[in-house]
Amino acid sequence: MSRASYELLHPQRRSTSVVFASPHSGRDYARSFLRQTVLDEHAIRSSEDAFVDRLIDTAPEFGAPLLKAGAPRAYVDLNRGTDELDPALVDGVRRLSHNPRVASGLGVIPRVVSSGRAIYRGKIPLAEAEYRIATYWVPYHKALRKLLEDSLAMFGETILIDMHSMPHEAIESIARLGARRPEVVIGDRFGASASGQVVDRIEAAFAAAGLHVVRNSPFAGAYIVQQYGRPARNQHAVQIEIDRSLYMNEARVTPNNNFKAFREILRGVIGDITEIGRGRMPLAAE
Repeated sequence: MSRASYELLHPQRRSTSVVFASPHSGRDYARSFLRQTVLDEHAIRSSEDAFVDRLIDTAPEFGAPLLKAGAPRAYVDLNRGTDELDPALVDGVRRLSHNPRVASGLGVIPRVVSSGRAIYRGKIPLAEAEYRIATYWVPYHKALRKLLEDSLAMFGETILIDMHSMPHEAIESIARLGARRPEVVIGDRFGASASGQVVDRIEAAFAAAGLHVVRNSPFAGAYIVQQYGRPARNQHAVQIEIDRSLYMNEARVTPNNNFKAFREILRGVIGDITEIGRGRMPLAAE
């Protein structure tokens, strides 16, 4: 696999401290990888945040950059730490401590896709895992850090919006308990990765678009918001999960008839969110 590790869409002019990122929408499935997996080309995509990058590609219109993954999540998970290696998958790795993500097969090199379906027949060499991390994980996070450092230098703050999608079945249990099924889940690690004021405004942007929003349940945020969210330092990071049934046919992994309309709804939400990061002019202009 030797393709681009990411794609970065720049605005004509950075006018907000907000940065959008989509680490799980990569869909560059190399033939060499498809030959390794026991899954077909359709099943391997079940853990992909399909089309999320297309849903939010209007971000540069509002002065915010958009960072999109190239490699698919099933190949390397950019929302995991490099130390989250699965000893049940990667040969030569020892289990040092219990990590629920790794234990469930969802480490930095995933062992399974959704519904716990195995990706491989056996183990892969440690050198293979290290190659994927060096070639795809490292460049993506280097680019992300640079975007956030630029925001901090220009605006005195950073607001990372880490965009994801959630399988409709993942939130069915909430409906079965009698609660209204969420359409958007905001994860701020229970206040640890972003200030309440920032999260309130993000929630208001989605609610104003008519979407039902909840916080931190069932998704509170994973590695990226944990790593880059430091609200005491004006570095805010929020994970957004959107119900896939709103815009795609999950069984076929294709956009549904509501895709264009929902993309337009998100365009308005994106515009509102970028306003959060316009509290001051770029420092270079002061």
